[in-house]
Amino acid sequence: MGLKTFKYRLYPTPAQEKQMFNTLAVCRHFYNMCLEDRKLAYELEKRSVKKSEQEKTAIRYRATFPQAKGVFSQTLQTVADDVDKAFAAFFRRVKDGETPGYPRFKGRNHFHSFAFKQFGVGAKLDGRRMKLYGIGRVRVRWHREMVGKVKVVRIMHKAGQWYACFACEVEDTQPLPKTGKVLGIDVGISALVTTSEGEKVDNPKHYRSAQAKLRRVQRSFSRKQKGSKNRRKALLTVQRQQVHTANQRSDALHKLSTSLIQTRDGVALENLAIRNMVRNHRLSKSILDSGWGLFKQYLTFKAVNAGREIRLVNPAYTSKCCSNCGAEFQDFDLSTRWVNCACGLSLDRDHNAAINILKRAGWDTPVVVNVDPLPLSPLDDGKVKRRTRSPLL
Repeated sequence: MGLKTFKYRLYPTPAQEKQMFNTLAVCRHFYNMCLEDRKLAYELEKRSVKKSEQEKTAIRYRATFPQAKGVFSQTLQTVADDVDKAFAAFFRRVKDGETPGYPRFKGRNHFHSFAFKQFGVGAKLDGRRMKLYGIGRVRVRWHREMVGKVKVVRIMHKAGQWYACFACEVEDTQPLPKTGKVLGIDVGISALVTTSEGEKVDNPKHYRSAQAKLRRVQRSFSRKQKGSKNRRKALLTVQRQQVHTANQRSDALHKLSTSLIQTRDGVALENLAIRNMVRNHRLSKSILDSGWGLFKQYLTFKAVNAGREIRLVNPAYTSKCCSNCGAEFQDFDLSTRWVNCACGLSLDRDHNAAINILKRAGWDTPVVVNVDPLPLSPLDDGKVKRRTRSPLL
């Protein structure tokens, strides 16, 4: 059994939305109170506060404050769970020698969700609507079928819109039939991916395409008077534009990763240190716009469900070495887009790197030599596009 999340859009009435914002405010105040309680207990008494203690505090909090009486008791308990998870992550980072990042107090603009940890208690389906404790029957846009048994539901507010995220327990899927094919992939900026078979997928560059419009709405937002209704409306426009760009990127990567997993038994990728790479201010925007980390994440969890294999290799010198004889190229930099070797290999730089990645993963492939580059085309249906001519052997 595994967990899978299904996300649906909610359409609350104005009265329901008011109560949902009240629930968010109550949960945020209780989150900050739990954080303050743990902080002071350690500073003054050198004592650690347990999650069970704060769950009992939630009962007294709900009985004391009038605003909290319309909030479900288990919803406040999930807030205590969230605080406990934040501290568990903090101590894990301390133990691993990473930058700890002590849990922060949440402002109004940094707390966006609340949960019902037992579906059917406090939150349940009533026909085609979802009935929430203290809120009522909320209309849901069921855009796809939900499978499995619902365990937890989290209500989220994002860019002026409400969503319900259902965590469902689903049975393990049957592995896809074997294809007998493996693939090495080199990710890049001009071409989103280049495969060991000589295929390229153009980088849609969603953020750069939307940058002109985003600049206009951000300029409009900056002109509005602080605290005014017009400023809040302008902020909502900026947020929705950013969400739209993120959704475009996610959709394209979902289609590409699904196509690769369905047609290959194994995929080899570079284990890139993206956090270090984005420190280069000349390339950081392009790297983040490409979504390399998101692409690896999608490939990984889809491979597990489909019975496929993902191998991560060391990225050092994958582009700089000949994929045929292993010789290291001289006078090699980012401007070098085509490589020629004394052994007779003549390949696109990224194609050569993809073959090296495949070999480092323990797989092998015939080397394609003397391949002329062809222009890239945009990613329209998410499938891998053939970008090279037949090999001239």
